[in-house]
Amino acid sequence: MADHKHGSMNIEVQEKTFAGFIKASAWVAGVSVGILIFMALVNS
Repeated sequence: MADHKHGSMNIEVQEKTFAGFIKASAWVAGVSVGILIFMALVNS
């Protein structure tokens, strides 16, 4: 059996990747809302 202890793995790279994914998702959501508001104002 492997000598693995729970919580001992280095997950720094995964944490940075996840933080980047969340940041990119927030930007995409914000830009999408901005485009929708712009389209609503222009077409009305």
